[in-house]
Amino acid sequence: MYVSGEESAEQIKLRADRLNIHNENLLFLSETDIDNVENALEKENPDFVIIDSVQTMYSEEITSAPGSVSQVREITARIMKMCKQKQITTIIIGHVTKDGNIAGPRVLEHMVDTVLYLEGERYFSYRILRGVKNRFGSTNEIGMFEMQNEGLVEIVDPSSVLISEREEGTTGSVIVASLEGTRPILLELQALATPTVFGLPRRTAGGIDYNRLVLLIAVLEKRAGMALSSQDVYLNIVGGMRVNEPALDLGIILAVASTYKNKSIPETIAVIGEVGLTGEVRSVNMIEKRIKEAEKLGYKKILIPESNKKSLKDVYKLDIIGVKNVIDALCYLNLK
Repeated sequence: MYVSGEESAEQIKLRADRLNIHNENLLFLSETDIDNVENALEKENPDFVIIDSVQTMYSEEITSAPGSVSQVREITARIMKMCKQKQITTIIIGHVTKDGNIAGPRVLEHMVDTVLYLEGERYFSYRILRGVKNRFGSTNEIGMFEMQNEGLVEIVDPSSVLISEREEGTTGSVIVASLEGTRPILLELQALATPTVFGLPRRTAGGIDYNRLVLLIAVLEKRAGMALSSQDVYLNIVGGMRVNEPALDLGIILAVASTYKNKSIPETIAVIGEVGLTGEVRSVNMIEKRIKEAEKLGYKKILIPESNKKSLKDVYKLDIIGVKNVIDALCYLNLK
């Protein structure tokens, strides 16, 4: 049963026709009064319920307006009570702010068993389903989808999609092996360094933490002697992905060095590694999964921390190069 307080039956019917949904087991109810919703659930006893959205629902027992804290708390509590009594799986859809967080107080997040965010940039067709709370399992897993005419379609191999348009011989571009939960994903990092026209150089980070970019640029200046204080530096993760993992550090360092030196990094090389303030390349977790993902997509070489290489077995077809610090990595790629 799909309970909608956002749209009318006519609007949902138009979307269902466009998506070619014709299912006798799909029931629709356009209602905002929780008493009527409970009566319908009692009568039909469905296996699966979608409430769209909790901010539009109201109870006449509460005097405040729909969407208020008291209304959201009451509506959610009544839905949970009924659905747990009747063992009905229920998805409650909540509004989000422009920052991507659930709108209003976080009472809704605290009450439910699982919180899922459907993330995506406005001008990209890719969407990521990410769990941020789960009482019954891991929150580290993601699902990646693409918005097509027939709706959201799963991307089985996101790595190949995110790096499919990479050009050969491009400076400032490098492939890094990231990890979303337990799922390895290859991403393309692009950096651009240009002489600044102002006294204060500009730093722009797309898809990574801005402060992390500033820190790594400082490491390049101090440990590798690159005069980046006179350069504007821009960095972006292709595809609109957002990653906070420190294993991207070495890739960021090499991408910035590549654009600064105007030398390209070979297309057959992938990079993994966390970088410390002294310039050392530190080990990362689940190194085997990252290497296998790079190997699956045909990469010939991969730069990894030396400490990770020592624990690996010689079962890979690609060449594994261990680096102890930033200088080793720069020298290997002729970027020093």
